[in-house]
Amino acid sequence: MKIVVDYDKCSGLGMCESMAPDVFEVEDDGSLTLHLTEVPEGREDEIRQACEACPTEALSLQD
Repeated sequence: MKIVVDYDKCSGLGMCESMAPDVFEVEDDGSLTLHLTEVPEGREDEIRQACEACPTEALSLQD
């Protein structure tokens, strides 16, 4: 399962980072950095919740 970011929608609010800071990081300029693109086994629910918390719907998961 992969994390997909629509950078045109991302506004850098950091909801994802607050839920999974080792995966998502909002930089000082507001851009999002992904530290992982593949969801680690056993963390699917956590990463799914972080993606669903995005108020601009910029994050999704792809099988």
